[in-house]
Amino acid sequence: MKVSNGRWRERLLDQMPPALAREIDVYETEIELRKQGKLDEKVFAETRLRRGAYGQRYDNGQRHDGRQTRHLDYPSAGLTKGPNTLWDAPGMQRIKIPFGGLTTRQLDVLADLTEEYSDGIAHVTTRQDFQLHFVHIDDTPSLMRRLAAVGITTREACGNAVRNVTACPYSGVCSDETFDVTPYAHACARFLLGHPDTQDFGRKFKIAFSGCKHDACALTTIHDMGAIAATRVEDGRVRRGFELYVGGGLGSVPYQAKLFDAFVPEEELLPIAQAISRVFARLGEKKNRARARIKFLVNNLGMEEFKRLILEERASLPPDPTWTAHLDRLHAHEETPLKPASSLNGTAHSEGFRRWVETNVRPQKQPGYVVVTVTLPLGDITAGQLRGLVDIARRFVNDTLRTTVEQNFVLRWVSEADLPEMYAALDRIGLGQSGAGTIVDVVACPGTDTCKLGIASSRGLAGELRKRLAEQSVCLDRAIQDLRIKVSGCFNSCGQHHIADIGFYGVSRHIGGYTVPHFQVILGGQWTENAGSYGLAMGAVPSKRIPEVVERITRRYVAERRNGESFQEFVKRIGKSEVKTMLDDLTHVPDHSVDASFYSDWRDPREFTTGDMGVGECAGEVVSQVEFGLAAAEREVFEAQVLLDRGDAQQAGHQAYVSMIHAAQALLRTKMAEITNDPDRIVNDFRTHFYDTERFFDPFAGGKFAQYLFLAHQRAASPYTPESAHHRIEEAQLFIEAAYSCYGRMSTATVPVDGSR
Repeated sequence: MKVSNGRWRERLLDQMPPALAREIDVYETEIELRKQGKLDEKVFAETRLRRGAYGQRYDNGQRHDGRQTRHLDYPSAGLTKGPNTLWDAPGMQRIKIPFGGLTTRQLDVLADLTEEYSDGIAHVTTRQDFQLHFVHIDDTPSLMRRLAAVGITTREACGNAVRNVTACPYSGVCSDETFDVTPYAHACARFLLGHPDTQDFGRKFKIAFSGCKHDACALTTIHDMGAIAATRVEDGRVRRGFELYVGGGLGSVPYQAKLFDAFVPEEELLPIAQAISRVFARLGEKKNRARARIKFLVNNLGMEEFKRLILEERASLPPDPTWTAHLDRLHAHEETPLKPASSLNGTAHSEGFRRWVETNVRPQKQPGYVVVTVTLPLGDITAGQLRGLVDIARRFVNDTLRTTVEQNFVLRWVSEADLPEMYAALDRIGLGQSGAGTIVDVVACPGTDTCKLGIASSRGLAGELRKRLAEQSVCLDRAIQDLRIKVSGCFNSCGQHHIADIGFYGVSRHIGGYTVPHFQVILGGQWTENAGSYGLAMGAVPSKRIPEVVERITRRYVAERRNGESFQEFVKRIGKSEVKTMLDDLTHVPDHSVDASFYSDWRDPREFTTGDMGVGECAGEVVSQVEFGLAAAEREVFEAQVLLDRGDAQQAGHQAYVSMIHAAQALLRTKMAEITNDPDRIVNDFRTHFYDTERFFDPFAGGKFAQYLFLAHQRAASPYTPESAHHRIEEAQLFIEAAYSCYGRMSTATVPVDGSR
């Protein structure tokens, strides 16, 4: 029987930080006010989001667009409550874990919460957080109090605030690091949490710390602010500081962070972060959420002007002792081993153990100790496994556990001699899988399982890819062992598909009256060098053929790669046109009567059916012209990629813009008898018939993608750089996808008797 919110409050009051306890009390009151209709839903939504409480996809098998997804009934999921008046059903609770650092006591509590309040499965995210799904909002105050009692907060896990501050999980034990960034990441997280200067952002703000520049453990270039450890010799002594980057971000159109300063002294880290927060809050976009991230502000101002504003703001800040207080406590984060260092003996070991050591064990810079990665397929771990992991940690290490951006756990300071026993213990609880950090270790966002924005089943596809690759792992060529595959359920890149060697994001196509799940294939991303480059979409392939895409691409790479040639170099050498030709036959969708499997998603047998289309002879003619026009636009934006690869940024950017004009022109055929070729008129007509009427609006993105067309048209005469051309291509791809979706919604709408719409 669950303990009530009030009982938990009484029981834990002395164990919670007073300020945090007060915040949770206020939140509980707000829940009650919302139930009584005394608090506006819009205000309450931001309130709960800032405490990490999300709504999630849960509608007993029906998606927002009427399609069926998985069916989950309360009893079989272990849930005791049905839908309530605040959410249509239980939601998701995100839990912030700064730099991924956890103690065994905290893991114990997380295991209890996972079992008592969710469906028994905890999920590790690509930002080192935890997420619990199917949590009832009435239970969230108790959950938050139990976390607060062990030093964990959910505050600002979502909302327009500073999100979880991430860091390399090997900080402090990595032989390549400049210095341990753990205490700085911790100080930054504490300083900015709830800070008055971070409460008025137009969108979220993400920060990452890396101990070195070349590995990918922290992915600093995809963040709003990324700090890489650096040192400088001044007056004969070594000074610590950070190579600071600003303005990165993935999302629908990714931007790489730009260098703000090659060396920000350690004592200036927090005041500079505060100054950046103040400028972002003051000058960042507030009305148009699609342009509200700091990457757009940096891009619009230019780094020189942005830096001038930041330094001017920094100079005006009143002194704050907390800026440097953490510098006197750097030693507080120093870790100590539980056991003395001891080498692994030469005793014969099983093949499974040897494979596990090869992929899941990494030497520390401290001799005799290693870091062990615990592989979590799709980032999932059960409550029972969490408790088992706690027991293993207490047996072999101190409180030296961290989550990773690849959705795994690492245990640090493991004595080498303990590896056989640790492997056996992990294997007994189902956590002994090898393949960490390899092509088998596929990363995926929640997708259609629980996310309201999901278009296709990213977890279903990732699970299938992982299964097939794991079956082949023993015979996989070394050339592809270390490739990364990342899958997102939509364009928003929560699965980080842009920085994968092979990435995918979910889309859909309407074929013969059915909605068919597809994925865009992304090539050209770079996981190393802290996410050194972003890939571009090559074209949409039916979901059920994506495993063939992976097999075909990797097989050809193994067969044709030159000496030491990386995957990115190989793709660039053979050219995107050749890659597209290689995959063209996989884009075909067989007729439903021939093979119905294409019309359902991975791990969901139900069809993506949208009902019969009300098509007359005239409508049939229009359908073919519209689809032909959209396909032509898709071809044109791919041609823009080829031009960009050839170094012709100007023509590439222009071609991407033209593809958007042609996609808009294609849609206008559904509304107008005579179609103009004049870009000004096309844009104006599109605005009238599709934007002003909100017909083009995505259920969740609103008019965001239409704005890409308007902006591209407004800047049609502007010169392009390689970076701006890349952005325009990304925007064009998303606009065309939105055009496909818009046409699909129109095509499947009920047609009145008179044939009008």
